[in-house]
Amino acid sequence: MAAFAAFTSFAHSTPLALTGEPAGGVAGWAAGLVDAMGGPGAGLAIALENLFPPLPSEIILPLTGFAAGQGVLSLASALFWTTLGSVAGAVALYWIGALFGRERMHALWARLPLVKASDLVRTEEWFARHGTKAVFFGRMVPIFRSLISVPAGVERMPTARFVALTALGSLVWNGVLVMAGYWLGERWDLVEGYVGVLSKGVLALVLVAVAACLAVRLRGRAGARHRRAS
Repeated sequence: MAAFAAFTSFAHSTPLALTGEPAGGVAGWAAGLVDAMGGPGAGLAIALENLFPPLPSEIILPLTGFAAGQGVLSLASALFWTTLGSVAGAVALYWIGALFGRERMHALWARLPLVKASDLVRTEEWFARHGTKAVFFGRMVPIFRSLISVPAGVERMPTARFVALTALGSLVWNGVLVMAGYWLGERWDLVEGYVGVLSKGVLALVLVAVAACLAVRLRGRAGARHRRAS
């Protein structure tokens, strides 16, 4: 009887299929995880999104909010598991950075063309001054959401502080997108369009900044060679 009661309880807690769920692509994959596992499935999807940034949170999180609106899981469960998944993925990247370490980072940096050791030193000094804000607000910026965990590990930010800042920043970002999907219902995919534009804008700014930096560095080297030749 006890075993039967446990099975009955599990059956009633198993998520129901999403009404009108997407059938393919990342959205279909995420919907399948949420359908099969509920909150833990959403958490797993977001953990993988942190490790593999091409998996877009702007699809996974609103879809999870939509699932909460359909009764597949509770809103509290959606927020808890997606935030836990964000922290798990970020901690994995943090330890990758920590294991790689500053010495290997400096050795690798020294082999890169068009960069100076002083550039890395300035970056480290900047992170020492602003790392707390970078980790917290970085969780809300597309692309940098994943990347910010690696320098935090390289610089060995205290683990407890990193986890707390990551959890708080992730809760804000996840909460906005999950709630958007919850309130938009079957129009949850509208979120992807708006956040996708933001992601492209951030990427474009990064590429422009890198191109400008390289252009200045190349012009400086060309000028130095010209002065030596004359």
